[in-house]
Amino acid sequence: MAAVRRQRPRESAALIAFGRQMRRLRESKGIKQETIAHLTKVSPAQVSRIEAGKKRATRPFVEIVDDHLEAGGALIALWEDLNKDGHPVPVWFDWPQIEGDAVMLVCWEHGVIPGLLQTPAYMSVLLKGNQEAIDLRLRRQSILTRDDGTPPTLFVLLLDGHALYRQVGSAETMKEQLEHLLTMGMLPNITIQVVLASGEHTGNSGDFMIATMEDRSEVAYVETAIRGIATDNPADLATLARTLIELRARALTEDASREVIRKATEKWT
Repeated sequence: MAAVRRQRPRESAALIAFGRQMRRLRESKGIKQETIAHLTKVSPAQVSRIEAGKKRATRPFVEIVDDHLEAGGALIALWEDLNKDGHPVPVWFDWPQIEGDAVMLVCWEHGVIPGLLQTPAYMSVLLKGNQEAIDLRLRRQSILTRDDGTPPTLFVLLLDGHALYRQVGSAETMKEQLEHLLTMGMLPNITIQVVLASGEHTGNSGDFMIATMEDRSEVAYVETAIRGIATDNPADLATLARTLIELRARALTEDASREVIRKATEKWT
């Protein structure tokens, strides 16, 4: 997937206002961030980011905190004021950061192998040899294999069968790429399923990825002809969820998908 065009402001006044009020209420009760983290089942670092105005709070999170701090609905009312259209603010997202923080990524690709599973040679063709972009993409891939104490991200790929036969670079590049796909698919945190290429379905409208965060909230990245769009709009997420249901109904099992990929690899030998 292409890099998201960042439109991120330095800070969000709305998030800062909410975070400051939450912190005032918490400190007035002498309650620690760790206690809030335990109650809401998120990390202390996430609580800290919410209070610093760097992360959005979900409605369930706010309801638990409001109740524990005996805020009488004040915190919920503030959250609602900042989300009057039902769409959490801010509307911008730094997708690489979201991707890196996610506990699970579900991806649909119908054109090419997705960036997180590309080999250097394959991505070099797509990125026209831009070494800076290649290095950035390679660094992003580390979330799938990291061993720094943070569990590797769970990655589920639904891949259109046509992508296995769409030549990118040389035949050797394709062979190496599909062999890499088979190797990565053997990792316990990675699931690769090939979607049958025939027929009309809603996935034909474009690629997307859905990130599930530690607090179970979701953010989606959707490809368009102009740029990538990141959104957590409930209506958008519901549409993508329906598309995933349709795609999964067409997807082969992991074992059957490996056989399809192996067969495609032979074409490039």
